[in-house]
Amino acid sequence: MNNNHLQFYPRGLRQDIRVPSITLPEALSQSARRFPDKPALVFYETEVSYAQLQEQVERLAGYLRQHWGVVRGERVLLLAQNCPQFVIAFYAVTSIGAAVVPVNAMSTADELQYYLDDSGAHLAICAEELYPSLRPCVDNGTVTRTLVFHYTDGLGTQGETDPPMPAWLTAERRPPRDPAVVFWDQALQEGGRPAAQPFDSDQLCVLPYTSGTTGKPKGCRHSHRTLITALHASTLWRAFNSEAVFLSVAPMFHMLGLQNSMNLPLFLGGTLVILPRWDRHTAARLIEARGVTIWGAPPSMVMGFFSDPEVTGHDLSSLSLIFGGGAAMPEAVSRKLNDDHGIVFNESYGLTETAAFLHANPVHRNKRQCLGVPTFGVHSLIIHPDTGVPLPDNEQGELVTSGGQVMLGYWNNDQANRDAFIEIEGRRYFRTGDLAYRDEDGYFFLTDRLKRMITVSGYKVWPAEIENLMYRHPGVREACVVGVPDKEKGERVQAVLVLDDDYRDRLGENDIIEWARSEMAVYKAPRSVSFVDELPKSAAGKILWRHVQEEYAARAVQ
Repeated sequence: MNNNHLQFYPRGLRQDIRVPSITLPEALSQSARRFPDKPALVFYETEVSYAQLQEQVERLAGYLRQHWGVVRGERVLLLAQNCPQFVIAFYAVTSIGAAVVPVNAMSTADELQYYLDDSGAHLAICAEELYPSLRPCVDNGTVTRTLVFHYTDGLGTQGETDPPMPAWLTAERRPPRDPAVVFWDQALQEGGRPAAQPFDSDQLCVLPYTSGTTGKPKGCRHSHRTLITALHASTLWRAFNSEAVFLSVAPMFHMLGLQNSMNLPLFLGGTLVILPRWDRHTAARLIEARGVTIWGAPPSMVMGFFSDPEVTGHDLSSLSLIFGGGAAMPEAVSRKLNDDHGIVFNESYGLTETAAFLHANPVHRNKRQCLGVPTFGVHSLIIHPDTGVPLPDNEQGELVTSGGQVMLGYWNNDQANRDAFIEIEGRRYFRTGDLAYRDEDGYFFLTDRLKRMITVSGYKVWPAEIENLMYRHPGVREACVVGVPDKEKGERVQAVLVLDDDYRDRLGENDIIEWARSEMAVYKAPRSVSFVDELPKSAAGKILWRHVQEEYAARAVQ
């Protein structure tokens, strides 16, 4: 194995580090004891101190334990945009040994039903605006109890704020009238300190879902230890400290936001400046007003932000580091960040299965469009995808990895686990499904995806799942879904369809797009649709999706 990358590690640190044997709620409690009066959460003009955050976590945990009977190992669905209540709910659930199932706020009722059925969750914590999507799962008895909150619950903010809160956030309350629903304020009022239920850092903590080779999302079993391993490594790698102020805009239901925008600053004792949805102008005002120093974001978000003259007119001098992955950062943009703003963009690489942080460029020695090097305790190889034999430097193969942040395995899916892991020289490696190569310095570069996956603004989209949904439309005879380049989102979903003869003169691109958005999460729905008389097929009759992707990717960049 090439260990040349070790010479580029942060000075004074070696490959093997000691990871704290604590849980996430214990880390929060430590921060609350160290900095009780310090703002932990900032949401527009509302500040929640560490002492207040700890108290609300304990009250909600007490309610869940005493009134709902939540026990260690139970799963609880969490459905919300970024907000203080998301943070409180996450830590309340995990503090009693239960596991959070964080799901995309854009999920449809059918998608929620799948997550609930697969995880076995029958309890949910949900934002009021999203309850209509969850309601069918309540009506059919899958969800037996739901805690509903409005985004302004407990904030104490009255009237206008600066920057202003968006209208959807402060919309008139429309509380659901349902006997299975409990409201946020009631739960906090009735909750008390929960009785101790001892558990250690190996306890299941979170069950985020990611797509896989079957097209069905799979739950990734993460313990407190796997998450803490990634957090501790990221802290040492990037020299973070308790004075850090994070812009928390990456969705917390996604591992990038959950780890880097929520757990990491609380682990440090830093401050989260929370933005519920991406708005570049509001983000600029918050960076300036709150002295934001750290920002974790996908490259597409960063590119759009710094290309806006109105945004760059704000004082962004407090920003010292932006980090992210999921797509390559163009060299010109990276250079502009450094030259014009003195900001380093630290490219890194991680997966839902690896608790986000896995590879990263050394901050002092970045290579552009690069996955970086294996970080503390991480061992990565390039292997032949078919034989599993390790390959030499500069040869393309599948990237496999081993480390303390790698998930315990997929939830309730033995076949997926057999496919996902491989043993090489006595070490268990996770197969990432990404094609890459390693250079002579030990840096890794992504070349393609072994798995057929599309990344839209950091979200993983599985084409087979979208194709299956497209076939629900009575006018679709054949469907091929591919990813094509997009300046704003990195990639966008392109559908190439063969229509049934009866529909060829009746359906247009907008008809299909509107229909798709009603059937699936918006980020999954095709943003462009083309109609053809036939799709290329192999001799066995399989659609040659790579041919389709090459053709439409070429069209997209013309």
